[in-house]
Order: sequence, then C-alpha cells, then structure tokens
Amino acid sequence: MKPKRIFIAATCQNDGKTTVALGLIYNFKERFSNIGFIKPIGQRYLEEEGQKVDEDSVLIEKVFEPCNIKCGIKDMSPIAVERGFTEKYILNPEKEKISHKIEESFKKISLDKDLVIIEGTGHAGVGSVFDHSNATVAKQLDSQVILISSGGVGRPIDEILLNRALFKQEGVELLGVIINKVMPEKFEKVSELVKKGLKRFGIEVLGVIPYYPLLTAPTISHILEETDFKLLSGKSEMLSNKVTNIVVAAMQPHDALNYIKSGSLVITPGDREDIIMTILNLRFTKEKDLTISGVILTGGIVPHPTINEIISYSDIPFILAKQDTYTVAGLIGDLNVKIRPDDKDKIKTVVNMVREFVDIDKIYKGL
Repeated sequence: MKPKRIFIAATCQNDGKTTVALGLIYNFKERFSNIGFIKPIGQRYLEEEGQKVDEDSVLIEKVFEPCNIKCGIKDMSPIAVERGFTEKYILNPEKEKISHKIEESFKKISLDKDLVIIEGTGHAGVGSVFDHSNATVAKQLDSQVILISSGGVGRPIDEILLNRALFKQEGVELLGVIINKVMPEKFEKVSELVKKGLKRFGIEVLGVIPYYPLLTAPTISHILEETDFKLLSGKSEMLSNKVTNIVVAAMQPHDALNYIKSGSLVITPGDREDIIMTILNLRFTKEKDLTISGVILTGGIVPHPTINEIISYSDIPFILAKQDTYTVAGLIGDLNVKIRPDDKDKIKTVVNMVREFVDIDKIYKGL
C-alpha cells in the first residue's frame, strides 16, 4: 500500500515550511510508525557526504536520526539548484532527467513508509522556469498539499487563492492552509477573520500559529557563518548566544544605555571606545544579570591593545566587521535565520507550537 503524502508549500519565502514539516513529523510519530521526508528541489544547499544537498533535508535527517527517518541524504534532496542551474537548463532543457531523479529518490524514500512529508521550495509556481513548479512536483508525487502563509488577513487570503488556482490547474488537492507568524496581539482577530474569509472559498484552515521571536533569533555562530565578519574575542560556548535585540550604538554612552537589554547585539564603530567601555562596565559592575549577546565593531577598526585585553576577560563575544555601521546593521537585519540541528530549545518550541496550534486530527482524517 502506498504511503500517505503531504506536500508542504508556502505563499512566500520564509513563511515557515521547514518549521511546520519538523513539527508535523514529531507530532505524527505516534500515528505513523515509519515517516519519510524529501525535499525534491532545494535552493539553499550544503556539502554533505561529498554531495550538494538542501540544508532543510540535513536538518530533518540529523534531528530525526534516532527515529528511523534516515533514508540516504541525497535521496532526501535529489535536485540542488546551484549557481548557474537555471541558465544551463534554459540553454539545454532536460525535463525528463529531473523528473526521473525525483521519482527514483521518492521511491527509495517512500519504501516501507506510512507517511512521507514532502517540502516544496516556495509558492506553487516556483521552479516553473525549469519545468518543475511546486504544483507540477506535487502532481508528479500524487500528493495532497498543505499551504503555509504568514500574518495578516487580506494578503494571505489573496495569496492562498492564487496558489490554490495553480495547484488546482494541475489537479492537486489542497488539504488546507496554516497561517503562521501572527502577532500575538492580533491573534484572536486574525484567526477569526481568516477562517471566515477562507470558508467562503471552501478552504479549510488547519491552524493559526502565533509569532515566536525565539525562532527568528540568530546566534553569534550563525552571524559569523553568514557573513565575512571575524571573531576578535569570545569562547566557543559564547557563540551560541541568541540575539533578540539589535542596538546601533552611535550615540552618547548614557543614551545607548536606554536601549541595551539582555539578548542585545550592539553594533558600534570600532573607534567608539567610550561605548565599548560602557558595555564592559555593564558586565563587570552592578549589571551582572544583564546578558549581552555580542558586540560588532564596524569600519574594520580594532580597539587599542589595552582595551582589547579587557575585552578578552569579558564573557561577551566581540566581532570585527570591515563594513560601515549602517551596512552591518542591514546585513544583520536581512539574515535568513534557519533552525539548526543543535537548536534544541527552538526544536522543542516548534514541536509544542504545532501540537498546540495545528489541528493534527483534522490533517490525519483528511489524508
């Protein structure tokens, strides 16, 4: 008997496909003894076991390794859209070759499985340029679709209807939608309106999930991996510090104190030794309960050796960036924060979040 199949797509990038996939796998473990995972087409890839594989597949494999979900990492991510992939395809289209790779990997992934979670790579139309849109792949794998959208009322409903039209055109059934990242203060209102709005079009709302700041908080390690910044000082255990507040400290020190709180990443020019000493004093004096996640010194300016020595005694990671303060702040703000296998607290949050706010019973009955 063929396994049940859930294809997870989204209306926009970063709406939470991987988060929902991870949460669903955890919460379906009691109902399905063997669950598989595949991301047929991946755009953000890593080098794993000498092969290019999507980072979301690596996450799922490592998180669920003790749970018998490992199926061969390359089969979990058969097509990696590396640099130049689209250009090469347009010049030499090989639709059947891509289709065959996806089909062969899916056969291996789904062998002896009761349920396969299939993660798409964006909205319904992504991949059309190389003849493998999400809608096309969902049809190819004979899967039902859960569509993820984020926040608001009007925009998500508009985008959900547009995406449903593309899936419907391919003859793919929309199992329902999940509205993600809803601001807590608007949660009740958005939940009520979006359910009523989509009911008019016969679309089932499977869950409404509030926004969890923890899930979008980068760590110092993540910042270093995603940029060309250099670590000046800081022990390895400090690199797991989470950034929940960003402070651009280009003002007077006494004014900067009004914005610095626990979890802050302070961005300041490297020659602002008054700001640097103020931050260090916060940690060495009465404010010992204040946890500063890190400091980025901009402009490629290294502080005086005496100050560097004081920095080395602190429990704050200091980072050096060659770019100016404004550019650095923009780079940090634009970081795409993905959950990683060692983010135990984030993974626990996701599992509980999906259990509380997504109707697992309704999904199960609809399969």
